[in-house]
Amino acid sequence: MIKKQWALAIASLILFVGSISANDAILGTWVTEGGKSNVELFKCGDSVCGKIVWLKEPTYLANADQVKDGKVKAGDAKVDTENPDAGKRTQPIVGLVFLKGFKYDAGDDEFVNGEIYDPESGKLYVGELKMDGSNKLKLNGHLKISKWLGKKQTWTRK
Repeated sequence: MIKKQWALAIASLILFVGSISANDAILGTWVTEGGKSNVELFKCGDSVCGKIVWLKEPTYLANADQVKDGKVKAGDAKVDTENPDAGKRTQPIVGLVFLKGFKYDAGDDEFVNGEIYDPESGKLYVGELKMDGSNKLKLNGHLKISKWLGKKQTWTRK
């Protein structure tokens, strides 16, 4: 009887350690599709979040819509001008946490039910993150009403 209990305890521990490493595999810095930005995925409580850590074009060009609209000046560091909360429109894009609350689903081997904030439009989406090998990450962002109404991207580990 004691041998069975030990075997069960060891099997449970192996499964638990396996799920921890699956959770941790996603952590790190990722290059977004098109190389426009780098995103750091990190643990936030019992979920995964992501923040922008680098932008290919960190400042506004003279022909940017935000400059033309008078929201910012050419050469200014990019800020969250499209945020629906006026109090957040001056927060820098670099450092912005825009992915929140992705929880690991071992059954589907993906991170689900996360929120994706798009600083270019100021809109909020839901989404999933799924590893594709060790150096590719598939992101699916969509409206809450349908997984089919949205965008997909593949990111590469930096």
